[in-house]
This record gives sequence, C-alpha cells and structure tokens, in this order.
Amino acid sequence: MIEICEVGPRDGLQNEKKMISTETKAELIAKLIDAGIRNIEAVSFVNPKVVPQMADAEELLKVLPKRKDIRYGGLVLSRSGLERALRTDVHLLHVVTTTSDSFNLRNAKRSVNQAVDELSKVIQEGVSSHKGVAGVLGTAFGCPFEGEVPVERVLTAAERFLDAGCTEITLADTTGMANPLQVQKVVSEFYNQFGKDLSLGLHFHNTRGLGLANILAGYQAGVRRFDSSIGGLGGCPFAPKAVGNACTEDMVNMFNGMGIETGTDLDKLIQTALWLENEMERPLDGMMMKAGIA
Repeated sequence: MIEICEVGPRDGLQNEKKMISTETKAELIAKLIDAGIRNIEAVSFVNPKVVPQMADAEELLKVLPKRKDIRYGGLVLSRSGLERALRTDVHLLHVVTTTSDSFNLRNAKRSVNQAVDELSKVIQEGVSSHKGVAGVLGTAFGCPFEGEVPVERVLTAAERFLDAGCTEITLADTTGMANPLQVQKVVSEFYNQFGKDLSLGLHFHNTRGLGLANILAGYQAGVRRFDSSIGGLGGCPFAPKAVGNACTEDMVNMFNGMGIETGTDLDKLIQTALWLENEMERPLDGMMMKAGIA
C-alpha cells in the first residue's frame, strides 16, 4: 500500500501570492482527511517575515481535528523553529536541509556541513522532547545553481540525520531536475547503504513534467512513501523554477489504474482540488481535476 504525505497545506500554499485564512486551511485539511489522507504536512515553523503564508502555524494546529489515525507534520529549518514547534502538539518534525553548498550558502548563509551540524542538534532535542523527527534532504537529485549533487553527499547527510535520531528520510527533488533512471539509481544506493527497513520517502516537483514518471520509478525501486500536493499546488519560495509539486489526485489515479491501494477516495480528492482552485482564484495544474474519472 502507498503511504501519501500530503504537502499541499504547507509546501503548496507557501509559494502562493494569495494569503489563505486559517479557517480555509483547516477546511482544506478536513476535506483531505475525509478523502482518506492520514499523513499531512500541515504547517511550517519558519520566520513569518520570510514566509508570511505560514505565519499561523500555532493557530492552525489548535483547530485541526484531533484523531489518533491522523499525523500532522511541521517544517523546521532552525533552532528557533524547533522552539516554536515544541510548544505545539504537532506530531512529526520535518527537519530540512539541502545537500548543495551553493543552494545552502545562497539561502541559509551556511554550508551543508554547517547546516547538518546545527540541525543534528535540533533533531536530538526534538527526539528528547518526544516528537517524531523526519529528515528531508533537498536538492537530492540536482541543484539549480551547481547542477549535479554527488549521491555520496546525500547519503552522508542522511547518515548523520539518522545518527541524530531521525526515523524517516525523504529525498526531495527541489526544482524538478530528476529523471526516472536517476531516481532508481539513487534509491538503490540508499537501500544498499541503509537497508530496506528504514522508511524512505520521495518528494518530486513537476517542473519539467516528470513528477509521476519519477514517482513510478521510485515505486519500482521499492519506495512506498511519496509526498504530493492536492491540485499540484506549490513550489519552494527559495528555489528558482520550483513550479508545482507532484499532484495527489493524479498520483492516486496512476496507482489505482495499476491496482495499487492508496487508501484514498479519488473522487473526493478531485472535488477537493476543484474546491481549492476556486479558493485560490487561479487554475491549478492537476490533470484529473480537468479530465475527471470517467
């Protein structure tokens, strides 16, 4: 069975010019839950001056449905973000760094090693505070500034995050540079080093139209956990050309057609995407919301 991590409420909305109210975000998440989504990246504990779309993290978490079968995740990029997160009931901390020095130096004013040093302490404190912690490694399939990122650098960062206490790792294609053969190679090398018992997830952008192809390549390589965004909404405000995430309902349709269970209701996902398109007041990139199931 496929495990979907729905990132629309965070990675989807953070790059939008239109500011969405806390109430509308809560309604979106409620619709996603009703459609069968159980793992949701709901908030981001970043500087609200930098990403004002995510400024209401604490307020949103207070009004979300509280259910034992629902897991809410929150993005953490720094010690100050961790301090905010620990004052909430968020279940899983998504601790993020990129694996490209060029990207990190431009956006965080620190090298990858410096970021991993600092964030390893954040992970350790999160674990000691009884939060789940997942490590997210951006630019794992290429950097818009320096091109190829050696897979050894990705594996080294993953190992340090795991040693610090992460129980999950997600490899993120920050600006949609991956291709299917590369995905299979990177996943294979990851499993060769860490084994297949570790929870590995993949996060793809559809910038160059390869989002679903890369997800399928990851599935064929053994991965069963994938990030996706309702309606294909989203992108990274710190990365050029990070246009659109892999689309949740399109991915579900692909797996449904292959006879692979996702635990979700495709029709409800499509209806949620159409509702969100109306809320955003602009066309979204999803294909199933245009074509329909029939």
